[in-house]
Amino acid sequence: MINYTNNNDTAVVVLHEIYGLNQHIEEVCLQFSKHHMDVFAPNMLIGETVFDYTQENDAYNNFLNSVGFEKAFKQINTFILNLRRQYNRVVVVGYSVGATIAWLCSNEAGLCNAVIGFYGSRIRDYLEINPKCPVLLFFPNQEKSFNVSDLVQNINHKDNVCIKQLYGQHGFANPSSPNYNKDSSDQAYKAMLLFIKNQVENKIVHIVDEQ
Repeated sequence: MINYTNNNDTAVVVLHEIYGLNQHIEEVCLQFSKHHMDVFAPNMLIGETVFDYTQENDAYNNFLNSVGFEKAFKQINTFILNLRRQYNRVVVVGYSVGATIAWLCSNEAGLCNAVIGFYGSRIRDYLEINPKCPVLLFFPNQEKSFNVSDLVQNINHKDNVCIKQLYGQHGFANPSSPNYNKDSSDQAYKAMLLFIKNQVENKIVHIVDEQ
């Protein structure tokens, strides 16, 4: 697990992609820590395995066969429940499969105060969920395996959900990904910090979608 403690009353839980606790997740945690938040990135994979981006198929098969969304969700649900004993607020930030697990967390009343997800493509398998806390989702305008616009239309009407669709493909916010898009990543980062700030201060924030 990656952990930074700053004696804050807000904890940010970062959920990794299929690749594990790699450099990208470490950098995300460090950035949150620089904003004086307490940060936790639990390992959802078995052992200390970290996959390279060239091992996408192996990493995906490992996650599905060894972990899976339901098992990972139960693990993270327990982890957050333990955090709630120490923190006034818990914000969950997930990337790819981590974003889908964060989406599952949003369905649990009182579990977390806010959820942020980056390109959670498998959210399309959990359309029945109606978030109990504010949710901000970032999607690219292109995905190789499904129609992003259809997914956005299916969840955009839900209460508590704000969606920001940005130029690029899956992985646009990850500097280590071949699909990294600096402009879209910068936009998402600023919107994410504003969203967290407003939720921590118990304000209502309205995200304007930029096509």
